[in-house]
Amino acid sequence: MVVLRNDGALASLLDARLAGLVHASVLAEPSVRFRHERFLISRLATGAVMMAALPPYLVWRGVPSGIEAIAIASLFLPVFAAVVLSRTGSLWIAHALSSAGLTGLVVCLAALTGGASSAAAIWLVAVPLEAMVSGSRRATVAASIIAALGAFAVALSGFLPRGSLALDWPNAIAVPVFAVTAIGHVAAQAMEHMRREGEWRSRMRDNEARDRLLLSAIDDLVTWHDANGRVLEASGSAARFVGAEASRLRGHGLLDRVHIGDRPALLQAISDVAAHGVPATVPFRLHLDIARADGTRTIFAEMRAHRIEAGLAGANGSTVVAVTRDVSEHRRHAQELDRARAEAERADEVKTHFLATVSHELRTPLNAIIGFSEVLSGDDAVGLPPERAREYAGIIAHSGRHLLDVVNTLLDISRIRGGHFELQFEPVDVEGLIRSCCDLMRLKADESGITLVAAPVPAGCGLIADSRACRQMLINLISNAVKFTPRGGRVEVMVRRGGAYLDFVVSDDGIGITESDLPRLGDPFFQAGRGYGRAHEGTGLGLSVVRGLAGLHGGAISIESAPGKGTVVAVTLPLDCSRATQIAAQANVQSRASSKSPRGSVSEQAASAGLPPAPIRAMVRGSVAPEPAPAPRRMPVGLFDEPASDTPARPMRRAG
Repeated sequence: MVVLRNDGALASLLDARLAGLVHASVLAEPSVRFRHERFLISRLATGAVMMAALPPYLVWRGVPSGIEAIAIASLFLPVFAAVVLSRTGSLWIAHALSSAGLTGLVVCLAALTGGASSAAAIWLVAVPLEAMVSGSRRATVAASIIAALGAFAVALSGFLPRGSLALDWPNAIAVPVFAVTAIGHVAAQAMEHMRREGEWRSRMRDNEARDRLLLSAIDDLVTWHDANGRVLEASGSAARFVGAEASRLRGHGLLDRVHIGDRPALLQAISDVAAHGVPATVPFRLHLDIARADGTRTIFAEMRAHRIEAGLAGANGSTVVAVTRDVSEHRRHAQELDRARAEAERADEVKTHFLATVSHELRTPLNAIIGFSEVLSGDDAVGLPPERAREYAGIIAHSGRHLLDVVNTLLDISRIRGGHFELQFEPVDVEGLIRSCCDLMRLKADESGITLVAAPVPAGCGLIADSRACRQMLINLISNAVKFTPRGGRVEVMVRRGGAYLDFVVSDDGIGITESDLPRLGDPFFQAGRGYGRAHEGTGLGLSVVRGLAGLHGGAISIESAPGKGTVVAVTLPLDCSRATQIAAQANVQSRASSKSPRGSVSEQAASAGLPPAPIRAMVRGSVAPEPAPAPRRMPVGLFDEPASDTPARPMRRAG
């Protein structure tokens, strides 16, 4: 164990010394650093052997001759090459110096052993081979040139006079000795190179396996493309991302799964990245081979493409690497944010319009109340005639009632929206309800010069509903009709009986509503008559209250109108509103429990508190209603299934 620790300490000491000799420019590159360390070890080892063998040789030979001096200098050139490499970091220059030393030694040995016919010339072949093992092209070229010059020097050494130091070795001995030593030197270099290359290949395989494991662990799809957009390789996450193996995405496999309308943009983006090298991001729709858990087979994807440099292209020759990720959820969130922003802007617009409308509706009667109150309470009130004082008091009372109506309407809207409007379902006397509402509004109609008519109520119009809410709906509809009907006009109130429903219809021959305003009827604070040539008081909440109350009864609203042709409003209620409301409330609770999407609109917020507002079907008066689609016929599927009826479906009625 002690020996092992000593060997480990010696190895650590050698590594520390080598780390100090390696040039700083290659410390960050492991492969280049390894080649420098190998060169330094081999050349410094050669120098150490020469320093140890030189003194005994000089003692034995005495003063060296000129050829021996050149040979000794050639042996020290590798040490000088190691010093140059440590100082400059230039491997090819160091290899050139080392090759010059080896070539000089071979030339000297050839001169001592027969010149051009010497077997030592075989060593010249090892010079470029050793440089080639280093992996440097310039070092190999320089070593080849030096070896060629050495071959010429060996050829010329045969013409030099041979001294007393010449070694007369027979070829039978010289050729095997020099050949075996040269082969051994080259074989040692080659085996060391192969060992290191094997280590690097093993390390590269480990890195590739780690990269494949990493790519298969992430959810994004990584693909390698050529300049034309064809897929050369795909990561293992393709099975989870697309539902197909990575091999099926090669070639045009990925492009075939891209939505046909997005393919040109995708190919253009990859081509631009391959040509210009600027990274690009392109969104597209991708069809999946296997549907997701939510049943979707098409997702929104986003590809980020980068160009691969020529030196990093790899064996497949790929030009572009791309990372594709699923952005469907991000896109959905973005759309929800857009909708929320639009709803917020709409709510802000509604709020601004509401404040302006309410301010106007409150300011006008308040000005009248304050002004006439000051007149009645001033010093000149004593001299006012009784008729004028009664007129002023009547104006104050009318203004106060108008303010009370505005406040009550706002409170009703708040209770309906908050789900706190309590309904008391009971049998309703429809005929009495119509008569009382018309009697209540007749004075206002007579003052405006309008004829208010109540049509006879058909027999058998029994209704279970909240009588107070029904009265408020009728009063609001009749009030609107009277308000927007000019003097001399006519307002008619009638009731129609259906199979399981009842229609309260209020029609007038007033100014009507334009087609552009029809879709917004029933929205809070929307006044369709603002631009029809006369100013009408009101907050625009009357029809909104009717819509909310009809929704609480499980009913619906139908509106037909046109400019100059009057307006017909029909409120459809079930005959038994209590049962219909209970069924609708249960369905509403179930839909809210199963829905996971946030409710951001005004209507959705109302639905979250109670029943949603009644649906409104609006159309231009006098236009032809579209024919309803025929009901599909269902064939019997079992012995006890009822046969399909051949009776055609009853078409929907058009109100008015």
